[in-house]
Amino acid sequence: MDGGNSAVKLLYAFNRLVEKWMALVTPLCLLIGVLFPEFTGRGLPFVPVVFGLISFIGGLNTRFCDLKNVFRRPLPLLMTLGTLHILLPLASCGVGLFFFSSDPNLITGMVLEFVVPTAVVSLMWVSIYRGDSPLSLSVVVIDTLLSPFLIPLSLKLLLGSTVSIDTADMMRQLLFMIAIPAVAAMLLNEFTHGRSKEYLPSRLAPFSKLALIFVVTCNSSKVAPYIRNLTPKLVAVAVCILLLAACGYAVGFLIGLFTRQKREAVVSLTFGSGMRNISAGAVLAASYFPPEVMFPVMIGTLFQQVLAATYGVLLK
Repeated sequence: MDGGNSAVKLLYAFNRLVEKWMALVTPLCLLIGVLFPEFTGRGLPFVPVVFGLISFIGGLNTRFCDLKNVFRRPLPLLMTLGTLHILLPLASCGVGLFFFSSDPNLITGMVLEFVVPTAVVSLMWVSIYRGDSPLSLSVVVIDTLLSPFLIPLSLKLLLGSTVSIDTADMMRQLLFMIAIPAVAAMLLNEFTHGRSKEYLPSRLAPFSKLALIFVVTCNSSKVAPYIRNLTPKLVAVAVCILLLAACGYAVGFLIGLFTRQKREAVVSLTFGSGMRNISAGAVLAASYFPPEVMFPVMIGTLFQQVLAATYGVLLK
């Protein structure tokens, strides 16, 4: 019994440690994947299933009534979705075409980086800086549920015939990797009348962090050849991704201010608009595109948590 309690305490301590140092954890996972691709690449076949676990645990914080309450005042939700799926995808496509017109794979990677849904980990940052948690939960869940339709549609509209996409298979993978686990978690909350929402998220949070570490580390193996052999062009891609990602946070923040939202909503708009589910993008890049597409997607892991911490300080 004491051994079981010790294991639980160790898991909770691990969860707190990862949350505290999230800005360093994901870049470290990227580094390990790049340094040991022969070993970390063995986990790639299991990444979609593990990612489904992340989506399920993330969905445990939400009930259908939470979504209904947000729809009563939908402006912050619509503004966040507009930033995520209109402004930034268009900006990333424009920047890619302007600077890297001769390399469609890099353009595809840049666009893919900014059409994936908002990150589940944004909920952690919203909680830390006392944002509007129901709003953020709704953004994550609704964006997650829409992603099987929005991602293929956005890629088709922005990239057209420059890439060949198996849209039906991509939608199927997104449904099983993101949407179905999230809906299953919400249904569990309904069947248990909210009891699972009270107890399960905190108990499963350490496993969600372990799953995130696994996904980022394994996917990083695919980008190892490019990071090991950086060229001026790839450095330029990294700088563009950094600036576009920083703009995502800034746009969310400014929209919240100019529309006179409450402070809590401004916090949620900032993190919701700036953070991306890079792991989902990496899974798609590995499954449906040439290896070069992975670089713009995965390089975002170097910046996302650091940018979140920086904007968190500014929000204070």
